[in-house]
Amino acid sequence: MAMKDNLAFLDALQQVAADKGISVDVLLDALANALVAAYKRMPGAAEEAVVTVEPETGDIRVYAQELDEDGTVVREWDDTPKDFGRIAAQTAKQVIFQRIREAERDQKYEEYAGREGDIVTGIIQQSDNRYTLLDLGKVEALLPQAEQVPFEHYEHNARLKAYIVEVRKTSKGPQIVVSRTHPGLIKRLFELEVPEIANGIVEIKAVAREPGHRTKIAVWSNDPNVDPVGACVGARGARVRMVTTELRGEKIDIVPYSEDPREFVMRALQPAKVKDVQLDEESGTATVVVNDYQLSLAIGKEGQNARLAARLTGWRIDIKSESQLAEEQAYANEEWAEGEWVQNDAGEMVWQPAGGGEPLSAEEWEAGSGGEAPTPESFSAGGSSSGASPAGASSTEEGVGEAPHTEGPGAEGPGAEGPSAGAGEEAVDATGAVDAEASSRDGEAVVVGPELSAASRDEGAN
Repeated sequence: MAMKDNLAFLDALQQVAADKGISVDVLLDALANALVAAYKRMPGAAEEAVVTVEPETGDIRVYAQELDEDGTVVREWDDTPKDFGRIAAQTAKQVIFQRIREAERDQKYEEYAGREGDIVTGIIQQSDNRYTLLDLGKVEALLPQAEQVPFEHYEHNARLKAYIVEVRKTSKGPQIVVSRTHPGLIKRLFELEVPEIANGIVEIKAVAREPGHRTKIAVWSNDPNVDPVGACVGARGARVRMVTTELRGEKIDIVPYSEDPREFVMRALQPAKVKDVQLDEESGTATVVVNDYQLSLAIGKEGQNARLAARLTGWRIDIKSESQLAEEQAYANEEWAEGEWVQNDAGEMVWQPAGGGEPLSAEEWEAGSGGEAPTPESFSAGGSSSGASPAGASSTEEGVGEAPHTEGPGAEGPGAEGPSAGAGEEAVDATGAVDAEASSRDGEAVVVGPELSAASRDEGAN
């Protein structure tokens, strides 16, 4: 290559490096390595060689080398071919293009590699059953179906905000995986809308989300003069409305955070008003007591409010109304003997005490209790259940129930008739809530032994 050509080559190389943001030294090093490979493909070339490119003059030289067994250079000589300038020009073009592509891929990866957990805005380019592609400008982001909100429709060319969950480095460039369901999306959206959160004055302590339906966030203020809930809601709800609009109508509950677990559980169940909270740290359960008319509000539609409050606080929440709690306390001191209705070899339904002993027929139960015995047919699904369990009694599969201990005649069997449920009524579970499954499981009767009143015990004793 002539001196003039070398200078022109260097100028072009520097111009390309400046336009693409690549170092000239990186391009020269890549060019030297490519020229070594080109030299070795020539006939009569040495096995080992080094190519040097003078950065000031652009002069290219090939030095062949002879190595000993240890890999040490014992002889080196200039073996630059006469027409190596033409080969160098062709090789330089290929190498420069390749290095530019690699450098651009590396730059894109470095740009997004440190942004995991950040939010990006993209334009929807392609959408199918497997994934949706978002154009972020220089790169495309992948929104898999698992990270999409159910029933959310993505229109072509529409702008969409998403949360970066992973940045992968591939041979074709960086692959950015984004999400619309991640709870972190809520935090980032509030950071964009609420300056107090961006400045660190207000913190989002916890987030519980059911994508597309409802979200609860707990906020805390580091400044006593700043109301964290009011800062997130904004004037006339302007700030939270912007977040809701971006989430396409997903409802957001903002509650104040408290370091007192009992107080935090009460606040997490808003908008329901809680009367009392009892914490069991061993089991991690929080028993919540509400007024009867607040029970459905505290539980929420399909249990959503209670479920989100449990995720937000980290406690297992058990919600009870005042009447349910009163019933449980009323039956707390009763003693119950376990047993079940089973079918004997003759095909008759008999009461089998859980502790063992002879099974009792309905007639023997009636004789022992001094009253009319509930027949096994009364415990069938859909029929009247005169032995329906009161609150506090347990009902299990295959008709396992409980009956009170008795003394005197008929002590082995169940006692007298207990509280009755009308025909067609559903069985009542331990919390007093209607449980349709308790009335019939797998086609077998579910029985809870009735409570034996004092009068029936005396009658049976006589």
